[in-house]
Amino acid sequence: MIIKDYIRNNIPISDLENVYVVADFDRTITQGNSKTSWSILASSSLVPKSYVEDRQKLYDYYRPIEVDSSIDYEVKSNLMKEWFQRHIELFIKYQINESIFEDAAKNLRIMSFRPGAKEFIDFLHENNIPLIIISAGIGNFVESFFKFNNCYYDNIFISSNKIIFKNSIAVGVEENIIHSLNKNEVSLPENIKKQVKSRENVILFGDQISDLRMVDKTKHKNVFTVGFIANDDVEYIEDMNENFDIVCNSNDSYSDIRRIIFG
Repeated sequence: MIIKDYIRNNIPISDLENVYVVADFDRTITQGNSKTSWSILASSSLVPKSYVEDRQKLYDYYRPIEVDSSIDYEVKSNLMKEWFQRHIELFIKYQINESIFEDAAKNLRIMSFRPGAKEFIDFLHENNIPLIIISAGIGNFVESFFKFNNCYYDNIFISSNKIIFKNSIAVGVEENIIHSLNKNEVSLPENIKKQVKSRENVILFGDQISDLRMVDKTKHKNVFTVGFIANDDVEYIEDMNENFDIVCNSNDSYSDIRRIIFG
C-alpha cells in the first residue's frame, strides 16, 4: 500500500458525521479477479450462444479503447457510450427475459468482496455514513449483490445502469447510460444530496483514473482518494500512484484502509 505523505497529516478522520463515501463497484468493491456485473449474464446457460458471441465481439473491440490512455477523452467517452448502448441493444435483440436476469443473480457467488470490504460496509452502516455507489456496471446485479450478501443497507445509494423490462422483456436502461468516463455527469437525487450536503469530507474508491471524476474536489473541504491496482501495466501503475492518495494492491484489505482513515 502506498500512502502520500500529505494524506498522513489529515487522517485519521474522527468526525464520522462529517464524512461520506463514493465508490465504484466492479473490481473496487469486488475482487480484482471477480466477474464484472456486465459479464454475469454471459455466464448463464439460459442466454443464446449468439448473444455471448456478439457480446464478446463488442468487448474485444471496445475494451482496448477503454484502457488506451493516448486516446482523446471526448473521443473515448463517446465510444464508451456507443459500446454500452450496443450491448444494451443486444438485450433487446435477443429479447432477454427478466427471469434470466433473476436466475443469473442467483449465481452471484462468482463475484466476491475484496478483503475486508463487507466489514467496511457494515462499519459505514453502523456509523450512519452514506455510501454512494456510482457504477458503470449493470445496476440490477449490483443491487442483487448487496442483497445476496445481506448488506443492502438504508445508507447505501446505487447509481448504475439498471435494465428495465416491459412484459418481462428487456427494453432499455433506466435514465442515462453510465459508462467508465461519464461518472462526473451522474445526478444524485435530492434526498441523497441533502444527506451529504453538510458533510465536508469525502472518501473515494476506484480502480481506474476515470473514477476520480465521481467527485468534484473543488466542492469539498477534503477528498481522500483510494485506488486499487487492476493490472500490471507499468504506465497504468504509474498513473494510479500519481493520481490517488492511497494506492492498494490485491493483497491490501479494506480493514487496513479503515484503520488508516478512521483510526
